[in-house]
Amino acid sequence: MKNILKLEELAEFILGILIFSRLEFAWWYFPALLLTPDLGMLGYLINPKIGAWMYNLVHHKALGITILAYGFYEQNQGVLLLGTILFAHSAFDRMMGYGLKYEDSFENTHLGKIGKSAK
Repeated sequence: MKNILKLEELAEFILGILIFSRLEFAWWYFPALLLTPDLGMLGYLINPKIGAWMYNLVHHKALGITILAYGFYEQNQGVLLLGTILFAHSAFDRMMGYGLKYEDSFENTHLGKIGKSAK
């Protein structure tokens, strides 16, 4: 089952690349911005609850899809770029096994344990 989920996330990541290819930005924007949603982890410097909330907000695919839809509606390339990066990054993270976080620990995700606690 885990491999099927990873394949689904790979397909969504490829969709993100395809959407990006239709935007008016140079190719290097995609890899340069792909990891920026991980800035949401900075909330963990405050405490695990705020860290999980911030991380989950920027890693929730519905946020990326909503921003993408708004960008399409407004025909705004910058908004489309933001939505594409959020969506593609979330798919990439889940493909790599990083899920949405529970409030008790960064390693406790909706896809299971990650890091040292996974062993």
